[in-house]
Amino acid sequence: MTIASLQQGYKDRLFSVTEVVKDYLNRLDKLEPKLKAFLAVQPETALARATELDRAWAGGKAIGPLGGVPVAVKDVIITKGLTTTAASRSLAHYVPPYQSTVVSKILSAGAIILGKTNCDEFAMGASTENSGFYPTFNPWDTTRVPGGSSGGSAAAVAAGQAMVALGTDTGGSIRQPAAFCGVVGIKPTYGRVSRYGLIAMASSLDQAGPLARNVGDAARVLTVMAGADEYDATASQTPVPDYAAELGESVKNLRVGVPQEFFAEGINKPVAQTVRDAIDVLTGLGAKVSAVSIPSMAYALAAYYVMAPAEVSANLARYDGLRFGEQIAGHNLMEVYTKTRGQLFGNEVKRRIMLGTYVLSSGYYEAYYRQALKVKELLKADLTRVWREFDMLATPTTPTVAFPFGSRINDPLAMYLADVYTVPANIAGLPAVSVPCGFVDKMPVGLQLIGSVWSEGMILRMAYAYEQATTWHNYKPSISE
Repeated sequence: MTIASLQQGYKDRLFSVTEVVKDYLNRLDKLEPKLKAFLAVQPETALARATELDRAWAGGKAIGPLGGVPVAVKDVIITKGLTTTAASRSLAHYVPPYQSTVVSKILSAGAIILGKTNCDEFAMGASTENSGFYPTFNPWDTTRVPGGSSGGSAAAVAAGQAMVALGTDTGGSIRQPAAFCGVVGIKPTYGRVSRYGLIAMASSLDQAGPLARNVGDAARVLTVMAGADEYDATASQTPVPDYAAELGESVKNLRVGVPQEFFAEGINKPVAQTVRDAIDVLTGLGAKVSAVSIPSMAYALAAYYVMAPAEVSANLARYDGLRFGEQIAGHNLMEVYTKTRGQLFGNEVKRRIMLGTYVLSSGYYEAYYRQALKVKELLKADLTRVWREFDMLATPTTPTVAFPFGSRINDPLAMYLADVYTVPANIAGLPAVSVPCGFVDKMPVGLQLIGSVWSEGMILRMAYAYEQATTWHNYKPSISE
């Protein structure tokens, strides 16, 4: 069901919110041994909220645009009274005393939170193998990764453990797992959604967004999540349109650029052909599609892996065993720091802290960090010129389909290359959406649409038009049956 059809079912008394929530909890419980998508589940709280909403329906009260919708929340997003670990042993028992803005908004809209989903530790990774607790498995093939860092959210939605899920995207962490798991994922314009209550990885890049089985549901959730926030100075005052209401508008004559750099050496050929076939569908819908070259895209990944670790090294300084998180005792202050951070952080988190500290250190700041900032400005300038000729870009979301477990965990460079097509949108602060567009080796492939700032409505319209012209969104992994 879509959110709209679910809520129509509530109105027609075909089923109750309690029945739906019980069904999702049963499915979640049945599939968890195979998927490991969740780190925490709150069945009692979810059922109690379902009872409240059933009473509201019975009393004729409006219960909001997400009324009765079962939602999963990535575990880097703060949930008051519910364990929030960022998939790190350093926060294994942290129960927040406050609520993130995005969670407050979806609750106010009537959503029901089923639990918290697994991810790479502190959102650092592209496979969910870097979780401090256990990996999540891809519902299409449990020998393969679900992507990352929002792998638990993507797997949960693909397998029907939740109707929609919240994720975060710093370098592709919503779109890449969405592509690997065959669902829709939206990374909004930087500042479109409040970051208050997101456990920070790289503050200038982090954005929260939805994952869903179809574009309409994702658009509806984004409308609820977006908007200004008094607790986040970077959250824009720009008015939020009703994205779902705009989906049916025409996409004819929209100008779509296809960056040739995204089809260069490194992409799997069948994946490239699958995405080109999807782009041909856009042409059939009336879009004006033509090639474009954006040379600075070639430097985006390298710049990202200088800028993001630099911010990581600053943001994770608070987890020292004294101010925040778990503590391992020592004979002196330095020993407490060393033991706590050495034993409770995983290898990828340590690697990025060290990389970030290095590029910010005296003698290297100018050579690395300052250069990365120059690349960022160059990319933004190139894209500003692109938007004079095009309304959006169409690209592959990832260069390959989901890869096997263990195949890249000991090769950081190969792992980082999974983000090569997603990081440009983060560096430039642009909105982007990944939508299922086919299969290679029986695994999903994603088509990515990137727009200019505040153009979420337009790229979602195109994604929706593509979705309605194809059937890829109707396919389900056998595990969900």
